[in-house]
Amino acid sequence: MQASSSQRLNPHSGYTGRFAPSPTGPLHLGSLLAAFGSWLMARSVGGRWLLRIEDIDPAREMPGAAAGQLDTLRAFGLEGDGPVVWQHAREELYRTAIASLLERGLAFSCRCSRSDLAHSGGIHRACVPRPSGHAEAIRLRVPGDAAARVRFIDRVHGPIEQSVDAEVGDFVLKRADGCWAYQLAVVVDDAEQGVTEVVRGADLLDSTPRQILLQRALGLATPVYAHLPLVVDSEGRKLSKSLSALPIDPRDPLPALRWCWTALGQPPAVLADAGSVATLLTRAAAEFEFSSVTSEPQFADRQTTVESPV
Repeated sequence: MQASSSQRLNPHSGYTGRFAPSPTGPLHLGSLLAAFGSWLMARSVGGRWLLRIEDIDPAREMPGAAAGQLDTLRAFGLEGDGPVVWQHAREELYRTAIASLLERGLAFSCRCSRSDLAHSGGIHRACVPRPSGHAEAIRLRVPGDAAARVRFIDRVHGPIEQSVDAEVGDFVLKRADGCWAYQLAVVVDDAEQGVTEVVRGADLLDSTPRQILLQRALGLATPVYAHLPLVVDSEGRKLSKSLSALPIDPRDPLPALRWCWTALGQPPAVLADAGSVATLLTRAAAEFEFSSVTSEPQFADRQTTVESPV
């Protein structure tokens, strides 16, 4: 599809955003809100928008889910700039990062199991004398006191502060089962891809201080963060955890795109008469106002999530 003038990239904008789903199932409305919101941020300033599949946890992956997610995004007109990046092909980058941290004493091997850490609420600050874990994990050595206190300004939620040592502890970078931890992979990938702003769901807000601490340890730049409102059901549960999290319908993209537009605090009338996906996206990119995005969770029911049976 030929991009309209409002969607064409501005090589001087310097903005790079991304959407990075895990292939654990079909895209639902909460996923679409995150994808559409990050796409709008990039396109509204003429920036780049990348797609990355975070497939580093085979036990949680659903066969065919990644292809289905990409097909759905394509049906909604949300196509990235350049080839899709797959985390499973980037292990050398993760190994290099881990090696650097281990060499400088900023990471360490640990055999402590969850049961070993139960007495400390699961927070690791020192290995137990006789750990029960059979395989080694690798953890970041989180400093204490002021050095572990991370402050940042989220573009949606405002000032955020977390004492990573007290609230999280030494967190895992490579799991005992050999899988790369999300915190390591996302930090390495965002830096390597030149991501300047991370726009994603508010369920990941609590992970951000860990990622900033890891960026500092690796000498990487910290992007700007913006955490979009969660989509919840009538009981306030995140949609992906709810029985109502049916897949969105790629055969009829316009209603779901209009719903996401409104959930992002934008005026419904702007897109009301858009008769095609291309027209809707062109108009949305031109009219999007990030200052209108709210941090309040957005309610959806089964009728909102899917327009026709899948």
